[in-house]
Amino acid sequence: MNNSLLITGAAGFIGANFVHYWLRRHPQDTVVAYDALTYAGNRASLAALEQQPGFHFVHADIRDHARVVAMLHEHAVDTVVHFAAESHVDRSIGGPDAFIETNVLGTHTLLKAVRDVWLGGGAPLPHRFHHVSTDEVYGSLNADEPAFHEARQYQPNSPYSASKAASDHLVRAYHHTYGLQVTTSNCSNNYGPFHFPEKLIPLCLTNILRGKPLPVYGDGSNIRDWLYVEDHCRGIELVLEQGVVGETYNIGGNNEWTNLAIVELLCDEVDARLRQNPGLLQRFPDAPAARQRGARELIQFVEDRAGHDWRYAIDAGKISRELGYTPSETFETGIRRTVDWYLANEDWWRPLLP
Repeated sequence: MNNSLLITGAAGFIGANFVHYWLRRHPQDTVVAYDALTYAGNRASLAALEQQPGFHFVHADIRDHARVVAMLHEHAVDTVVHFAAESHVDRSIGGPDAFIETNVLGTHTLLKAVRDVWLGGGAPLPHRFHHVSTDEVYGSLNADEPAFHEARQYQPNSPYSASKAASDHLVRAYHHTYGLQVTTSNCSNNYGPFHFPEKLIPLCLTNILRGKPLPVYGDGSNIRDWLYVEDHCRGIELVLEQGVVGETYNIGGNNEWTNLAIVELLCDEVDARLRQNPGLLQRFPDAPAARQRGARELIQFVEDRAGHDWRYAIDAGKISRELGYTPSETFETGIRRTVDWYLANEDWWRPLLP
């Protein structure tokens, strides 16, 4: 049986990777890539799919109820995978309004639309609304605390994480109140291709190649659990195909690293690539390696951001036990794949830089 998916935030980082992953694995399916193309949405991330049968791009806002309803009808959508979100903590601190508008009101608009279409006729179609959330809704961990599990109390600490927590609760409420068939996943920090350059890993990669400073908050000892984006896509696929309706699944990479250690690893990996390939040195003459120096000299410690959570870590035991999920990439192998992708795709990231 072929499926028809509406994927919100499809031109964003994780959404674009998921669209590529899904059509590679399920070429017979219909995919409606729905995105407002705000600053972090880049249609170029989907360019390779434009001529593929079954792929449809829709430039629209998830807060446009009528447009969402029209797309659900037009393409007989039976599955919504909801990635669309404002997601940068620093931006949420400086301007929280957009996070409430998109993450809370936008999610509610989607839920109302699918309820109207899927449940309005009295005989529910087979359907699924999958909501993609974050580990940040759980708050912060101390160094010796166990990793976040699905039953942990929500304790969001930033406007971003609070807005995502609110959207999680709305999805749960639409399941228990109206019978909407939903699943939710909370994931670790993602990294990989098509990552907008404001985030730590792509920011450092592109800054190294341009010989620009690598800002590290505080002393760099804050810890994050990292998940290669293709492993995340595979986890969502398992939840869609085998997950229990109404359940939440944590998807993690079992990769806890301090921010400073990540930046140092990136420096060493990029230095090694450039020195092994003289052609790359010519393409990136401002990189420290082009001057026979190391990229670590670019590291600069900056004032810590407000409300900076100490540690995130995901306990992915439930999805492992119940759905057989394990990540394929270690952090080291995933970083190598990521570095290689950015070196090979300068034409994608260069236009995004200020």
